[in-house]
Amino acid sequence: MSVLRDLQNRAAARPAHIVLSEGHDPRVIAGALASLDAGMGPITLIGPRAAIARLLADAGATGRANLHIQDPETSDLTAIYAALYHDLRKHKGVSKDIAAQQAHDPLVFAALMVRNGDADGTVGGAVNTTSDIVRAALTMIGKAEGAALVSSFFLMALPINHPSGRSAMVFGDCGLVIDPDAAELATIAAQSAVSCLQLLGDTPKIALLSFSTKGSARHGHVTKVTDALALLHASHPDLSADGELQFDAAFVPSVGASKAPNSPTAGHANVLIFPNLDAGNIGYKIAQRIGGCDAIGPVLQGLAKPANDLSRGCTAADVTNMIAVTTLQAAK
Repeated sequence: MSVLRDLQNRAAARPAHIVLSEGHDPRVIAGALASLDAGMGPITLIGPRAAIARLLADAGATGRANLHIQDPETSDLTAIYAALYHDLRKHKGVSKDIAAQQAHDPLVFAALMVRNGDADGTVGGAVNTTSDIVRAALTMIGKAEGAALVSSFFLMALPINHPSGRSAMVFGDCGLVIDPDAAELATIAAQSAVSCLQLLGDTPKIALLSFSTKGSARHGHVTKVTDALALLHASHPDLSADGELQFDAAFVPSVGASKAPNSPTAGHANVLIFPNLDAGNIGYKIAQRIGGCDAIGPVLQGLAKPANDLSRGCTAADVTNMIAVTTLQAAK
């Protein structure tokens, strides 16, 4: 069984109500219907009711069980969410009139559904930018209690029967934090370890990546990574983590044994922590486009409740997989 099929099956066993903020997009509708076919749901589509109803009729899905529509222009919930928005943002000088306008924004409406407990998680980004998705999540849902920051990761599903023997890995942060300092890098590593266990059921083995392995080069960028490892060990001594490691030392057992013979994770890492967004974004796209991996994300971590982002180039299958990820996050 592929790791993505397993992900969907486990999500179906733990139903959660997921709200899709771009319900008028045909890819989103197709992905939602596929997720219902896989046993997930319920799902709410946000957007113009007439347009969504037409697309559902074209797909032969009118009246589909566990599939709902909320149009912020006509919904009874809009006034409730306008009041909630005002309560959340009045300390920033937001008036009731502005709050009423913002409650009609599908991204805000969806996030407030989650904030208010009317849905368990939200997914967007097929149409809107990552910054739009993250802004709505941060302002309406907020950080989890005790979370130092909100970061992201990609769930990378490797091709079936990959020579490494791995089926999936977690890459962080490849989508949000541009240039983390040592403390932020340690936090990203800890959050990504939790995500690995939560979504894959695998014991996390963390590699903090660099262009150097165990002192083979000296530079401030390397020091940042080793400082992050020290902070991670201090705050989470139970985690299996090492750095600084080059990618081959982290991924290939023979190289890891040669370059870092006493490392607890070298050659066997399933959580890769990139030193900055340049490296992370480039790395996941190389793995996706050349390596043939399926890249699911960016998945946000550190929020009070799940809210996740899609690529604007996403497919319907990407939507289905992200619904599965969000469902499993909600089940925590």
